[in-house]
Amino acid sequence: MNKRLVHTPEGVRDIYGDEKTAKNIVEQLLQDKIKSYGYRDIQTPTFEFFDVFSKEVGTTPSKELYKFFDKEGNTLVLRPDFTPSIARCAAKYFMDENVPIRFSYRGNTFINTSDLQGKLKEVTQMGAELIGDASIYADAEMIAMTIESLYHAGLSDFQISIGNLEYFKGICAEAGLNEETELELRELISGKNYFGAEELLEGIHAGRRDKELLLKVSELFGTSAILEEAKREVSNKRSKNAVERLEKVYQVLCEYGVEKYVSFDLGMLSKYNYYTGIIFKGYTYGVGDAIVKGGRYDNLLHRFGKDAPAIGFVIVVDDLLAAMNRQGAVISGIESCQKLYYTEETFQEMLLESKRMRAAGKSVELLPEI
Repeated sequence: MNKRLVHTPEGVRDIYGDEKTAKNIVEQLLQDKIKSYGYRDIQTPTFEFFDVFSKEVGTTPSKELYKFFDKEGNTLVLRPDFTPSIARCAAKYFMDENVPIRFSYRGNTFINTSDLQGKLKEVTQMGAELIGDASIYADAEMIAMTIESLYHAGLSDFQISIGNLEYFKGICAEAGLNEETELELRELISGKNYFGAEELLEGIHAGRRDKELLLKVSELFGTSAILEEAKREVSNKRSKNAVERLEKVYQVLCEYGVEKYVSFDLGMLSKYNYYTGIIFKGYTYGVGDAIVKGGRYDNLLHRFGKDAPAIGFVIVVDDLLAAMNRQGAVISGIESCQKLYYTEETFQEMLLESKRMRAAGKSVELLPEI
């Protein structure tokens, strides 16, 4: 029993020493850049009522939530992601606010899954939410801020891939798919299960052209040149409008000067069903999953009583640090702790010296001389 107590459960870990120092600095660098865009800190509870993250909200599946009960018998959950919490908070405290609201946050999220594949059950996330602005300029600001934040933290080799769920939804609507089938197909394509997607479409007797279009969305990725091809592939107005919005967002991103970090993926679909339009993910080498996830969720606040469009992103700090470590990225601001050794005779002198150095902003460890 004593041996077990010194270890952590599966999916969580201790962070200490130089690694924790690096994590603190990277979080501060990310926060500094986000703050420079006018985003203000918000803190929501680590656990909430179950309904905040229920199936109807379109967030993490119930089986992957850490659930428990309070003394009144209410079902509570540890937050699996921040967006529903912030949507709830915005609806509660900014119900009558009509101007755009900018939030930034930092904290840990918890996913109770046995299919870890090297992932942690508890991770630190940082991100931002822009509520009350439905424009392409809000989309571009969020993506540009993501890029600048990653670069400011010390990551230089990465790519932000952008999609628009409306493109896929337009094809589904044209094919006459109901909501349940659309969500099932979305989950299959998102999980790269193309054989399962093909089997589903055959099972509902989808038309040949509809089937081809729905399966081809996963092939529509690349530079901005892919947008013209994506537009040619469809005839419905909804999908065409989705591509045109991506084109406009790209033009604004060019004005920000961050276009070299941008690519497009019309087959990008998210497991979070609250996303409604523009979605994006950030990738780099050294980790197997996206280090950034974000998108527009124009209907989510309505579930908490406030009608307002919104867009946000999250950076998975643990994955970002792992990538930076494997790439040998330099984290600015890390200074080694200096050591001063004292004897009984020199203690007063070394104490004064350590005070002087600390006043100058240095880290000093005062140690007995052996």
